[in-house]
Amino acid sequence: MILVMLGTQNNDFHRLLDEIEKNIENGNIDDEVIVQAGFTKYKSDKMKIFSMTSKENLEDLIKKADLIITHAGVGSIEMSLEQNKKVIAVPRLKRFREHVNDHQKDIEGEFSRRGWLIGINDVSELSLALNKANEFIPNRYVKPSNVGIINVIKTFIDKI
Repeated sequence: MILVMLGTQNNDFHRLLDEIEKNIENGNIDDEVIVQAGFTKYKSDKMKIFSMTSKENLEDLIKKADLIITHAGVGSIEMSLEQNKKVIAVPRLKRFREHVNDHQKDIEGEFSRRGWLIGINDVSELSLALNKANEFIPNRYVKPSNVGIINVIKTFIDKI
């Protein structure tokens, strides 16, 4: 089973679901796909979609999933990595009005650089990421200390 998590942002993330649906239609995805869509309104007869759920239910779905495809939100990523799941992270982008800025590109980039997940910059790369996920062995996730997080935040603020 593939679990897709779009988080709880009140912005749409149709782009990712459109690309997942394409990959189901072309046979690149043949697993059951369950989507936590948040505020993204999407209709599909190929995916099971719900908006929100409890943290406990989401954790249970993560445990059952063979692969997680998620927006590049720290909470969704960490919940998945803490359960040693393979993760594909896709940043929400400002230019598509999916978020207020492009900070998720930095988050995806850092987690990807450390070998904890497969990060993609554009939904068109999803097919390649799905193929890579078959062989991908993520580095063991070690939650950064507060000092590391503070430095990441400082670097981000300095860029603004």
